[in-house]
Amino acid sequence: MRSIHLPIESTPAGQPHPLLRLGFRPFYLLASALAVLSVPLWLAAYMGMLTILPAANVLWHMHEMVFGFGGAVIVGFLFTAGRNWTNLQTPQGGQLAALAVLWIAGRAAMLLAPGLPALLVDGLFLPLCAAAFGRVLMQAQSKRNYPICGILVLLSVANLLCHAAANGWITLSALTPVHGAILMITVLEAVIGGRVIPMFTRNGAPGSQPVSVAWCEKASIALLLATAVAWVAGLAGLLVATLAFAAAGSNAVRLAGWAPFATVRVPLLWILHLAYAWIVAGLVLLGFAALGIGSASSAFHALAVGGMSGLILGMITRTALGHTGRMLRAGLAESAMYLLLQAGALARLCANIIPAGIRDYLLAASALAWSVAFLLYLLVYAPYLSQARIDGREG
Repeated sequence: MRSIHLPIESTPAGQPHPLLRLGFRPFYLLASALAVLSVPLWLAAYMGMLTILPAANVLWHMHEMVFGFGGAVIVGFLFTAGRNWTNLQTPQGGQLAALAVLWIAGRAAMLLAPGLPALLVDGLFLPLCAAAFGRVLMQAQSKRNYPICGILVLLSVANLLCHAAANGWITLSALTPVHGAILMITVLEAVIGGRVIPMFTRNGAPGSQPVSVAWCEKASIALLLATAVAWVAGLAGLLVATLAFAAAGSNAVRLAGWAPFATVRVPLLWILHLAYAWIVAGLVLLGFAALGIGSASSAFHALAVGGMSGLILGMITRTALGHTGRMLRAGLAESAMYLLLQAGALARLCANIIPAGIRDYLLAASALAWSVAFLLYLLVYAPYLSQARIDGREG
């Protein structure tokens, strides 16, 4: 594992600490720390080895992975991308610190004070972030990105519904908003992925010729969105399956056009392509689940662990390198992170179909691979994210 020793720099007058200069810095670190700690905590509670934490149940686990971990990375990415998209400053300094502290308080409340306290604390984070992000987009009249802010608003609503359902305040399964959030995040991944994966591939894989066909791009996102609505609304299984299979097919065609096989020697690229392939697999599994074949759990773990987490790890390494002034090149540490995450995703999927006697071993292996992948990220990237850019530029 490489290490870089940088001199300790004083913060220039009027400039926030480097950790608070752009959204990706605190939120990538916080999300990775949650990834390292929360999955082993849930697994220990699930196996009966930890009984002093009554909140550490399956619903807590799902909420924290989707709204805690996923929410932090999405906010960090959007605050950073929004700065580039609009040329306007997204939250930094004290405002960014306050949002980070609120996120931490939300995690503590979810674990130690479930119910109304958790709703009041955790439920504020995503709406405040959506408001801050939306304000920047509106100031810049960045209409192209309004739908992305809309997805962040929908995630905020899904989180509030999850709290309400979990506490019995509404007659709704708490799984429904969690599933809806995973599907909305998948839509967001499809939108952002269509913008950046072909471009990254063209720039980073010599000789590659990724192609994006306009009608396929639009159809793949539209079908994915329709699948999400149909599943959450509980429409007829045959209809949901038809939409899910169509979404899987169109997104598979889309991915094939992005020249995935040209990236096999470039870890920073193949992780993005492989994670997108998990989205296709998850949609296929969702279609079968709608028909009563297989489980919805398998589908949503493919989407969340293989797809969402794979794209997250690929993007938080790439954007952290780029936005701290470093070369866009993966070393042994990044390759190890990516492979561990893939092993964890496969083990988690297999745990749903392997006989019960082996299931716990696969769950433990999946949790270990997940945690070590993000632990490596913390060890390598914490110095990058907490120090100023090495090229002296802002951000």
